[in-house]
Parts: sequence; structure tokens; C-alpha cells
Amino acid sequence: MTNFIIRDANIGDIAQIHAIYSQSVIEDTASWEYDPPTLQEMQRRYDALLSENFPYLVAVKGDEVLGYAYAGHYRPRIGYRFCVENSIYVSKTNQGIGVGKALLKSLVNECETRGFTEIIAVIGDSANTASIALHKSCGFYHVGLLPKVGFKFNKWLDSVLMQCSIAKANK
Repeated sequence: MTNFIIRDANIGDIAQIHAIYSQSVIEDTASWEYDPPTLQEMQRRYDALLSENFPYLVAVKGDEVLGYAYAGHYRPRIGYRFCVENSIYVSKTNQGIGVGKALLKSLVNECETRGFTEIIAVIGDSANTASIALHKSCGFYHVGLLPKVGFKFNKWLDSVLMQCSIAKANK
């Protein structure tokens, strides 16, 4: 495993976060956006999450952002206030070395600290076996499959739903 640390993201990380996400949007089905958002839009999204006290973390080695993870609203209605949806992205050159697992474990801990009780992973496509395995290794369990609800790269995509009960994951 490469030496890296997990810390809170800051505004100085946004350009590298944007680059990681943009590559994923262009090449992968983790996100079903077709066009990468602008740098300004990524900053707006970051600011919106922080303004509502959601965790936003980065894995860094020196000055390089290797990956990032955050939690946000699962649904906006008040009744869902203890449940969040997670997102996690790791740069192509840093996948498979433990960055994703370290980020996700830290995110689960941070969500618990902030009073959230459930985390939902909405995984873009059942073919994304690496993300499914990552979430399973961090205490998430399969709760549903929405077949062929998305369309990207000229193919229909499934949405895999996984859930983590935080109190159980941290015991």
C-alpha cells in the first residue's frame, strides 16, 4: 500500500477532485453524467455539502489528491435526515492500492460522528464489481437492483443499491 493520509477536503483540492471526477464521467459508468461539470460547478457542489455539515474527505500523498469521498442527502425530505448517500472516486492511477477502502472506512466513521445512522450506496451498474466489492468489504450489504434504469455509452445500465447500518459497521 502506498503511504497516504485521509483528511478533510479543502478548497485547494477542488481542481484535482474535478480532474478525477471528469475522467470518471468521460470513461466510466460510476456517474451517469455525460459531460463533466465545470470547475466552478464542482466548487458549488463542494460548498453546498459543507454548508450542511456533510463530510467530504480526500486521500492525499504529498500534494497529490489520490481520491475523494463524501456523503450527502439520500433524499431531501426531513424524514431521511439520518440517512446519507455516499460517493467515492479514486484516480485511475491509484486504484487497487487501498485508497478507496481507506476513504470509505473513514467516511463511515465520519458519518457516525455526525449522527447519521444509515448510508446508501447507489452504484452505477452491476458490472461495477470493484465498487460493489469495496462497499461489501466496508460493511455494506445488497438491498436492491434497479435493472436498466440508466443509459450511458449506448447501453442500458443497472443501479445497484447497497446499505450500511453504521452502528453495525463500527462494532
